[in-house]
Amino acid sequence: MTADQEVLFPGRGEYHQVAADHRRAGFALLSDLCGVDYLTHPGRTLPAEVAPERFEVACVLVNLGERRRVRLRVQVPESDPVVPTLWDLYPGAEALEREAFDMFGIRFEDHPDLTRILMPDEWEGHPLRKDYGVGRVPVQFKEAPGPR
Repeated sequence: MTADQEVLFPGRGEYHQVAADHRRAGFALLSDLCGVDYLTHPGRTLPAEVAPERFEVACVLVNLGERRRVRLRVQVPESDPVVPTLWDLYPGAEALEREAFDMFGIRFEDHPDLTRILMPDEWEGHPLRKDYGVGRVPVQFKEAPGPR
């Protein structure tokens, strides 16, 4: 538990059910959902019963009436980066899940439109993965002198 929210660590198989239980308990708002790549930070703090994986999906559910927050942190293995979608419970998750897919390659099972949202369709790879190669894009600054 952090200062203002409870933190739960459901397994991938429990993730959707835990979110559904919270939805029924008045957590009507999914305020955030993101992917995380722990490739270069394997020593993060987890409960003893939770096995660390390379990826994690973190989402924050809010009960506005009770002014409570719950954060769900789901471990996602690199070998099978798939978790259930929360779109059927929280339609606002649609774009957030697409962003986690686009940037990290985490797939959301039964998502209605799991396509890229930030990168072009033909882009190869997932730019926020820690092992993604650093590219170079030439930048032209405003007011910079042009070629002579």
